[in-house]
Amino acid sequence: MATIQNSLFIKISETLQSLDLKTISEDRKKILQPLIDYLQTKANQKKEIRLNFICTHNSRRSHLAQVWAQAIAKNFQMENVICYSGGTQASAVFPMVIETLQNAGFEIQTLSESTNPVYSIKYSENALPILGFSKTFDNAFNPKSRFAAIMTCSQADSGCPFIAGAEKRIPITFEDPKAFDNTTEEAKMYQKRSLQIAVELLYVFSHLKL
Repeated sequence: MATIQNSLFIKISETLQSLDLKTISEDRKKILQPLIDYLQTKANQKKEIRLNFICTHNSRRSHLAQVWAQAIAKNFQMENVICYSGGTQASAVFPMVIETLQNAGFEIQTLSESTNPVYSIKYSENALPILGFSKTFDNAFNPKSRFAAIMTCSQADSGCPFIAGAEKRIPITFEDPKAFDNTTEEAKMYQKRSLQIAVELLYVFSHLKL
């Protein structure tokens, strides 16, 4: 089993250290296993690993998954992992996603203000920042071949039966925190979903034999 390194910003590292893998149910572990298998195969072959997290609007869950996966890969010194995100249609990163990630320790700058802002998302002092903005899964910014398509919402999974160029399609769906937008529970539920995504991806990477 891989061990947690100290290459991330301190608050992100502390967040990961606080997560309890024992909270993941056996049913969820079965859902996560195909991603573990995919990553292990790629790691054994010493090949570049491309993960494209896909949801309908590329505004919430797919961004949370992309950012956490990239940070956790860095945590385990897997420099050959590159994470992307996309949707079946483009919209904008929802502001509470940015706030939630900032609260978890990510350093975020707005690079372009528009109806679809572009963000620089840093998780480590010297790592290349993630560029966060809403886009379709087949946008030119995303990989065209030899990647795994991780379907983070059931609507995108059922509504997009074919992902061109994907060598593996893995459904790992999460409940949409959008249901709590503009309520007193909004911040709490976005944090809950973010931490669920983080702990499940931490489980995935921690089970790789590197």
